[in-house]
Amino acid sequence: MGLFTTLPEDLTEVDVIIAGGGTAGCIVAARLAEADPQLSILVIEGGSNNDAPEISIPILLMANLMPGSKTNIFYQSKPEEQLGGRELIVPSGGVLGGGSSTNMMMYSRAQKSDFDEWDVPGWSAEEMMPFLKKIETFHGPDPTGAHGNDGPIQVSKGTFTSSRLQDQFISSAEKLGWPEITDLQALDEKTNGVQRALRYISPDGKRQDTASRYLHPKLQDDEHFPNLQVLVQHQVVKVLFDNNKKAVGVEFTPNPLFQEETTQPPSTQTIKARTLVILSCGAIGTPTLLERSGIGNSHLLNSLNISVVSDLPGVGKEYEDHQLNVYPYFSSLDPEETADALYSGRRDLAALIQNNDKILGWNAQEVTCKLRPSEEDIVSLGPDFEEIWNKDFEPIPDRPLGMMAPVAAFPADPSTVPIPNKQYFAISTFSVYPYSRGHVHITSSSPSSSLDFQTGFFSDTKKFDIKTHKWLYKTQREIARQMSIYQGEVPSGHPPFSVGSKARLGITVAEAEKLEYSDEDEMILEKWLRENVGTTWHSLGTCKMMEVVDEKLGVYGVEGLKIVDLSVVRGNVGANTCGTAMVVGEKGAEIIRGELGL
Repeated sequence: MGLFTTLPEDLTEVDVIIAGGGTAGCIVAARLAEADPQLSILVIEGGSNNDAPEISIPILLMANLMPGSKTNIFYQSKPEEQLGGRELIVPSGGVLGGGSSTNMMMYSRAQKSDFDEWDVPGWSAEEMMPFLKKIETFHGPDPTGAHGNDGPIQVSKGTFTSSRLQDQFISSAEKLGWPEITDLQALDEKTNGVQRALRYISPDGKRQDTASRYLHPKLQDDEHFPNLQVLVQHQVVKVLFDNNKKAVGVEFTPNPLFQEETTQPPSTQTIKARTLVILSCGAIGTPTLLERSGIGNSHLLNSLNISVVSDLPGVGKEYEDHQLNVYPYFSSLDPEETADALYSGRRDLAALIQNNDKILGWNAQEVTCKLRPSEEDIVSLGPDFEEIWNKDFEPIPDRPLGMMAPVAAFPADPSTVPIPNKQYFAISTFSVYPYSRGHVHITSSSPSSSLDFQTGFFSDTKKFDIKTHKWLYKTQREIARQMSIYQGEVPSGHPPFSVGSKARLGITVAEAEKLEYSDEDEMILEKWLRENVGTTWHSLGTCKMMEVVDEKLGVYGVEGLKIVDLSVVRGNVGANTCGTAMVVGEKGAEIIRGELGL
């Protein structure tokens, strides 16, 4: 098996180097190896192999976010004034398979209009549909034939469903005007509604990440793929160029996270690439690697004494991420209907694993929602909101304002639950087309230096993003209040409305069919949102096509260097982003195969 933690001494040159073994990088490596088993390929991944139970067993996904986890990279922003001076933590997959090995496994596709709005030759929705199908073996309803039948990634509902939570949420949403839709992911205009969750989980309950499904089968087949190699626990420091600005290799170093403590600086090594270097380090890792390599804004690079190879001011700009809040509720669900008993230690994990309990093949999220507001809601959010809506949303009927998912668990550290031995549910909400923008840049040539990173959340001047979240908060709360399992809000996870407010916590539907929010309530809600908004891990857009790379993903100003990850997308997507990362990987692999004549 060609997977190493130390590069073999005789391996000094390969045909293709892939910097980053994340969601897209694993796909590119596997597809190139399929096309030509004689092509020598080296993937260099900063994290470890993804052979851990918290990865393969879906219900253990929260372990990847716990302090001390080595499966995620935790990027920290600078203090952000508009967020109460907070420094946000943005996790990113830090293991083979990247985010596909550590994410929430929700199956979700970008909208048709998303691909078309990128306006890049070869990347329209019609042109991307074959790659979307190529990814998957789909076990859900497919009335329009929009899904794949023989791809590496299995899509199913998994092995467990919290049926009461699912049914009641869907019923409540329907009462409020959002119908159940058979397939929200068909790339048609049936968008404004809810769908029973499908997941990147196989019918027998295993996570479907790109390392396990694309890469590992080939690594284990030395007879047919002898030239596919993966080096884990090593970071690429920079790309090396010759005098003609052609990428000819990389410099890399052991990842200190996996090394014994020492006072000696980590040693660096180089390996040459005869044909191509591909970057696939994600929307934070890729632009910072480019800058360390001399590609980026020349003013920044000169200030850091980094020789400029290509002056590309777009590198690291226009950072985007879907903006998330999750709201917890007390429930009347039974211990077997949520993940609370498992997460709190009331259920024996070892026994569940020994018995292959069905709850293991579950991610605790039960419904996918893509929602648009009513005309009344749009007017209530003010003229600035209405102006943007009429320009950017109203003419595009498949573009949702936000997404939701009910979660069958308390959505935070189990030790902080207000009432032990009780069951909870939560509703996650996130905006999908934010107008706020951030940035990410290096502060030195060392990969261990802190970053100049700002998420930019809620920084848009017309406050469209925070108004979106006000609407999302009020909407999810009304859906929750209609559910018979609802037993009130968990106060620590909601704004502290005053006792006399008509929007105070604990008001039942019998007391008020719809909550009313005063001007004071609106101020409390906005302050709370700024102090609590977080990340969905959906970082993208920092090395955009037609700004940093061309439509063939080649970096402007140099030769032999491509980027294949979510940093290249030109606009956001109305979806969880793993599926988009996968399709970028498939499309990128096809482009490269064609250029190499494979």
